[in-house]
Amino acid sequence: MRTLLIDNNDSFTENLAQLIRSLGAKCEVISSAKLTVQKVKKIRPDHIVLSAGPGHPKDARLSNEILHNFQLSTFNFPLRILGVCLGHQCIAHVFGGRSFVGHAPAIHHGKTSEIFHDGTSILKGLPSPFLAARYHSLIVKKLPKDFELLCWTGSQKTPELIMGMKHKTLPIVGVQFHPESFLTEHGERLMKNFLFKAL
Repeated sequence: MRTLLIDNNDSFTENLAQLIRSLGAKCEVISSAKLTVQKVKKIRPDHIVLSAGPGHPKDARLSNEILHNFQLSTFNFPLRILGVCLGHQCIAHVFGGRSFVGHAPAIHHGKTSEIFHDGTSILKGLPSPFLAARYHSLIVKKLPKDFELLCWTGSQKTPELIMGMKHKTLPIVGVQFHPESFLTEHGERLMKNFLFKAL
């Protein structure tokens, strides 16, 4: 099993790679500046993880190109995609549009929040709520077409902010928080679900 981790110039990328490797998966980290979609197709990974990073998702060229190609079904091999933080925002940007991402009500850098969820996809088997680390000033404001809410802040019955989403039919999911952070509970279980369980 081969995982390709796209590094969007984030200081936490290596921590994310270590988490993936600790679960028994091969993980290759490549800078987004040193890769093309054509090279990704030659690598033929089983999984792609789009890392966090600075800036606006509109400027994450490679992540957006990968998502466009995934949307158009140009990858001729089985593939599932996880977007983390900026990667999650890229999914909303590509599948929805620029207006789907905006400023968060408050900046979060190293703060934890209670994350509520529906118990499906990569969050299957995790308690609701659990604590997760957030490092972001932008946020997905609304769900793109064909995406469902996966997790959120607020309360179990009253969602406030989108913290994760999943596509209704495609194996693609995004989370705003950082599963690799030591401040995040059950990050290992989440990543294990992404790597080895049905989405």
